[in-house]
Amino acid sequence: MLSGDQWNQLLQGFLSEGRDLLKEAEDSLLCLERAPDDQPAINGLFRAVHTLKGSAGIFSLTPLVNLTHHLESLLMSVRDGQRPLTPALTSLMLSCMDELSAMIERVDPDSGLLEVDEGPQGVLLAALMEAQGQTVDTPLPSDTAAPWQAVETTIEPARLWQISMAFAEDLLRNGFDPAAFVRYLKRLGDIVNLQTLSQGLPPLDSLDPEACYLGLELTLRSAADEAEIAEVFQFIDDFCQLSIVCLEPEPEAQWQPAQPVPATDAATPNPLASALSQAVSSLASPAPSPSTSRERRPQDTALVKVAAHKLDELINLVGELVISTAGAQMQARRNGDPACIESTLAVHQHVEQIRESALKLRMVEVGETFNRFHRVVRDVSQELNKNIQLSIRGGETELDKSVIDKIADPLTHLVRNAIDHGIEPASERLALGKPAAGNLNLNAYHDSGMIVLEISDDGRGLNTARILEKAMAKGMVEADAVLSDQAIHLLIFEPGFSTAEQVSNLSGRGVGMDVVRSAIDQLRGVIEIDSSPGQGCTFRIRLPLTLAIIDGFLVGVGQDHFVIPLDMVTECMEAGAEPLEQGYGYLNLRGQPLPCIALDRHFGLQGQPARRRNIVVVSQGRQQAGLIVDHLQGELQTVIKPLGQMFQHLRGISGSTILGSGQVALILDIPSLFRHLQALLDQPTRNGLAESLA
Repeated sequence: MLSGDQWNQLLQGFLSEGRDLLKEAEDSLLCLERAPDDQPAINGLFRAVHTLKGSAGIFSLTPLVNLTHHLESLLMSVRDGQRPLTPALTSLMLSCMDELSAMIERVDPDSGLLEVDEGPQGVLLAALMEAQGQTVDTPLPSDTAAPWQAVETTIEPARLWQISMAFAEDLLRNGFDPAAFVRYLKRLGDIVNLQTLSQGLPPLDSLDPEACYLGLELTLRSAADEAEIAEVFQFIDDFCQLSIVCLEPEPEAQWQPAQPVPATDAATPNPLASALSQAVSSLASPAPSPSTSRERRPQDTALVKVAAHKLDELINLVGELVISTAGAQMQARRNGDPACIESTLAVHQHVEQIRESALKLRMVEVGETFNRFHRVVRDVSQELNKNIQLSIRGGETELDKSVIDKIADPLTHLVRNAIDHGIEPASERLALGKPAAGNLNLNAYHDSGMIVLEISDDGRGLNTARILEKAMAKGMVEADAVLSDQAIHLLIFEPGFSTAEQVSNLSGRGVGMDVVRSAIDQLRGVIEIDSSPGQGCTFRIRLPLTLAIIDGFLVGVGQDHFVIPLDMVTECMEAGAEPLEQGYGYLNLRGQPLPCIALDRHFGLQGQPARRRNIVVVSQGRQQAGLIVDHLQGELQTVIKPLGQMFQHLRGISGSTILGSGQVALILDIPSLFRHLQALLDQPTRNGLAESLA
């Protein structure tokens, strides 16, 4: 009997696995739609649905089992060539996966009970049955019951099948449960005899607790044919030696449940048992040639799932270790002991290696997020009756998991906008000499210590005249303002801005793009726009690789300390004692105007009198600005501590950190400072900093 904690742990594992299986099934189905002969996609789709059905049955989630059963039957007819995979059929299957996902989310994580919503499920079941040529009012087959429930009625004539299974030693390591196949077989009929064959057990001193040494032999009473029985084992061909023999059927009156075999009795010798023993030895022996072994499955065993909160805790502890190491180094330098300095330097080097390794644990490939957009592009293009081809590059580029989670929604909005506003309908594209199918590209790459995400299309591009007209109508810019194209492009990120003529499910409400910029700002990122009329548009998002620990540049303003993200620092220069009377304005940087702001004036601090002031030149994409400070204190590794709700209103601050001396330093929010400087410099015309820097 499982304890409550054990049951809850199993349930949580099922819910997590269920989400992964549905994601795998959806990806495989979309791949199959693009390439109907993609055998790995077919196998992945069947494996995911089949596994989900069996796992749901273990927890008595009958509605989920029913829907997956009919979905699996429809998939089987497509695989066997009985019906083609049409767009309508793909849409039906995707809708089923959406409902299955909703079911999983409705499962109570404590009790395991499923809140049933019969409306959507009934519609989908009817559509699945109709797609298979069944009448809608046909009762559900008996095998939609939970897998462990014996089928009470059997379609005659039933036959006896003797099934022997010899499992490979690495069966368990590859995620397969021998008992699961017994449960699946129960769905086909009655198991009247079951024996465990232990001829492959090694001596106790050489036994591997993670290996499978046992075999199973059972007698099944079922009307199923050999192909249906073999299909239960279709995903473990590499890990199971299977024997299926049809025995002579016996009269109904002679059927009685088999008596259990005493534990001390050995299995009755017979040819099947002998063959099974040989198969176990065969499977346990090493492969004859490396060229014939498959490397795909062993790669799966190298993955270990770890709860995200455990990684967060590790990163936090590493961050505290970084701070403590900095303090130890500072104390060693003060003492002037060479041996102590050398020791703390060695500790610092090891901590740096630990930091890099810990951060890599949170890094995931961007392709996992990019692949979601196959479904988004398919659904939106069908809704708008457009033909869109999605291309993905740089999917292997890695980014912090926390950044990935927060950037998914902004990317979705940009993709939907590109399809809705950017790419023309097929008739319009043909009239312009373009291919009927529009192209949407997602790309990721590293650049100057940051990751760049690009969303580009070959559509209309941004209509600058229309954007400016709308902005003037809303009072966002003065009627006589003269703006560059780049400055006009940035207006689409203003709250409430929209150029859509009518409200639809996709656009027209004036919300979305401002949320995109807000989300990117929270990630300490920046967004750029390149647009060519009639040729297309590219949105370029630059993001830090991680949000937890960064390399920073420490500066001083009076008695206070500030940290600037090092990847945004371009150079440092000197200026006069009070280069800007108002605390902001322009300075000459090699013949070019450089917008600058004095941090003491901005934050209301008392700066230190000096004959010379220091200017840190920072960049945000293609823009530059100068931050006027008192002291330059050098580079450091810093752990970002989020600010509490009480300090969320502070403009220009994104977080805090603790220095090795124990003092607190504030981390500057460079994008926020750029926008504030924009407002200060362009108050008379409300033109935007982008105009002054373009």
